[in-house]
Amino acid sequence: MKILIADDDPQILRALRITLTAKGYDVLTAVDGAEAIAVAADRHPDLVMLDLGMPRLDGIEVIAAIRGWSRAPILVVSGRSGGADKVEALDAGADDYVTKPFLIDELLARIRALTRRVPGEDASAPTVEFGDVVVDLAAHVVTRTVDGEPRQVRLTPTEWQVLELLVRNAGRLVTRRTMLTEIWGTGHVRDTGYLRLYVAQLRKKLEPEPAAPRHLLTDAGMGYRLVLDGAG
Repeated sequence: MKILIADDDPQILRALRITLTAKGYDVLTAVDGAEAIAVAADRHPDLVMLDLGMPRLDGIEVIAAIRGWSRAPILVVSGRSGGADKVEALDAGADDYVTKPFLIDELLARIRALTRRVPGEDASAPTVEFGDVVVDLAAHVVTRTVDGEPRQVRLTPTEWQVLELLVRNAGRLVTRRTMLTEIWGTGHVRDTGYLRLYVAQLRKKLEPEPAAPRHLLTDAGMGYRLVLDGAG
């Protein structure tokens, strides 16, 4: 699996190249935004990891350029920790965001989640499982095992839309803006109360402990993600 790392800090590049190579990844590197786009176009990496503050072209411009022709996951690894920077990167097309300094185990877990085949995109396996829940994307049916017996969980149409969006992006952060736009339209991008309500309802129906969710998780100030069993 090829990973492109774009960062103008030579120490970061060297450390990540050594670590990821040791984990079996084929590592490509770029020292600025223009080179990152050129390498991505030429080598077609399976994942792009990039900083935001790069010379020639910044990270946002790189994300926009790559998104014009590639669906490869993009992981931002940046020293910018402000919420506005994160939202801008995610809205531009990034799939996840890690703030420097980072724990290497967390970074590796994010990479595994982003490069894991998205459940439900394979027509031969249209079901996704997490905890005691099975989601059948083709049939639009959710079942949950209770006392050893599978029972169908009744979801409202909107609850299903929220769940399906998270399932199809399992392991990835889905921003609040993306969810609101996809489900309610562009006129509701500020109506975050909708999301809190429906995610809370889904947790009551699908989580063993709704107050301490293990699968339907909140990324504070950013959005939500579905974590499957065994995800880092």
